[in-house]
Amino acid sequence: MQISLFLPELALIAMILVLFFASLGSNIKTGSVQGLALIFAALAVVAAVLSFSQQGLMFFDAYRVDAFSQTFKVLITGGLLLVVFMGPGLTGIEARIKPEYYLFLTVSTLGLVFLSSAVELLTILISLEISSYALYVVIPFRRHNGFRVQMEAGIKYVLFGAVSTGLTLFGMSYVFGFAHSTYLSELSRVIPSLLLEQPLAVIGMVMMMCGFFYKLALFPMHFWTPDVYEGAANETTTFVATLPKVGAVALLIRLVVLTGVEVGQFTWILATVAVLSMTVGNLSALVQDDLKRLLAYSSIAHAGYVMVGILSVGELGMSSAIYYIAGYVIMNLACFYVIYHLAPTGENVTFADLKGLHRKSPLLAFTLAAGAFGMAGIPPTVGFTGKFVLFTAAIDKGMYALVILAMVNAAISAFYYLKMVRAAYSQDGEQQTTVVLGMPARLLGVILVLAILLIGIFPQSFIALAREAVAVL
Repeated sequence: MQISLFLPELALIAMILVLFFASLGSNIKTGSVQGLALIFAALAVVAAVLSFSQQGLMFFDAYRVDAFSQTFKVLITGGLLLVVFMGPGLTGIEARIKPEYYLFLTVSTLGLVFLSSAVELLTILISLEISSYALYVVIPFRRHNGFRVQMEAGIKYVLFGAVSTGLTLFGMSYVFGFAHSTYLSELSRVIPSLLLEQPLAVIGMVMMMCGFFYKLALFPMHFWTPDVYEGAANETTTFVATLPKVGAVALLIRLVVLTGVEVGQFTWILATVAVLSMTVGNLSALVQDDLKRLLAYSSIAHAGYVMVGILSVGELGMSSAIYYIAGYVIMNLACFYVIYHLAPTGENVTFADLKGLHRKSPLLAFTLAAGAFGMAGIPPTVGFTGKFVLFTAAIDKGMYALVILAMVNAAISAFYYLKMVRAAYSQDGEQQTTVVLGMPARLLGVILVLAILLIGIFPQSFIALAREAVAVL
């Protein structure tokens, strides 16, 4: 086995070991733990970038390293670095379990990295579970703020996770029964014809995808999202709202490419799931007051937009889905960055807390505006360019009805995103206490705003990179 093929995974495993030994010490300071986590997360990003051009098969051909998997590894490790950097002090987490907190976040990230390279059904399932089990532990980690709320969030995540795993395993057994193989390379030769001839194969494939619908919060596996977002600590929600969705998109792209069909029952089912996700997510977000619940429902809607690109199947559609999910991660991080700094003791943030934000901290208000405008699809942000490319790919495939419904949903979503911006720039805040940001926090805010704007204005190189990634599928 070439070590260079496994560099990002080795960096994350080293990070897990270091954090494990750090968790054994009783006097280690939070700043030291965060420093260690930052250093090793940065090393994981460097390892992912250095191994970007690597390709090969490992572990009896169950693990594939190629441009597609390495692109997602860069996104996932980069996301981990930003999540760790975003939460100085971990104000929402109990002091005595902060090393364990970073440890389990890293384990979950490692599972997602495995997921991006897994090309065999049982390997995919194990990777999915490694990622999920760590989050089952982390979600109830929250300082005070109502013990019941975080426990309820943790239990809901476990129960929905168990149901989705059962459905995925059941679907895999169907697929194996029909195709007599668990390797995606062999399944791709028989699944397209099976989907056209065997209705049970369609049911098996849809059930197998339920685990990834759950990670991406797609309808009908979305019910956990608002309660988990609301009940988990702000730092944990930042992670749950971003990185697992990247891993889920990687696997959904692999599985949709595997089917090889452009029109048929399977496509109709996925298109219906996409439309229901967009509609349910946007209509539910309209009436939310808690920002984390609002972002939870909006994430369900964005999962529907991503499915529009994946359903377009071709190179443009798949690359647009990768570009969109990368942009979504940055825009979502911008919103959670504001929530984190507006809640010094880890409480939830409502619209009332946003009032007068531009006077408390102009940078936080502008970062929130950039993130909200991006998710609403207002130019020249990455959200606008992402939606434009997604819809163009769908129009190329003749999915006019799907695009019209997606555009109607995008118009509905503009209402609650602009409501956030209006609250931030309103004049009637009750207390005008200035929010003090340290230099690293200010630097991160500027980086997020620049990324939202520049990746939206100059998308060519990013889309070309995504095209290069999907070309190997």
